[in-house]
Amino acid sequence: VQLQASGGGLGQPGGSLSLSCVASGSIINIALMGWYRQAPGKQRELVALVTNGGRIRYADSVKGRFTISRENAKNTVWLQMDSLRPEDTATYYCYADLVYRSPSGRMESSYWGPGTLVTVSS
Repeated sequence: VQLQASGGGLGQPGGSLSLSCVASGSIINIALMGWYRQAPGKQRELVALVTNGGRIRYADSVKGRFTISRENAKNTVWLQMDSLRPEDTATYYCYADLVYRSPSGRMESSYWGPGTLVTVSS
């Protein structure tokens, strides 16, 4: 199983960026998928999560500015980031809590993508 993220980069304050993440491998079901972020010198923190049933949780700091969405059939999650602020600068990590097929049978585990940098600066 792998998580591959794309997007991010440099954005201006008040601007927009987007991220996407695709999970691949012998996946049976992804119960939870979303994004965390880690700014320099800080702990990793939740940004947004969405269940396979469509329930969403946002960090208070991004509510009303960021929008998470997913397509279960494509094992893909997106994060639309609007009204960017300098404090949104961080490495963003895709996360998935999923069930997959292994030689031992059905297994459940959590996976992290490799991280993608988002920098908000004028």
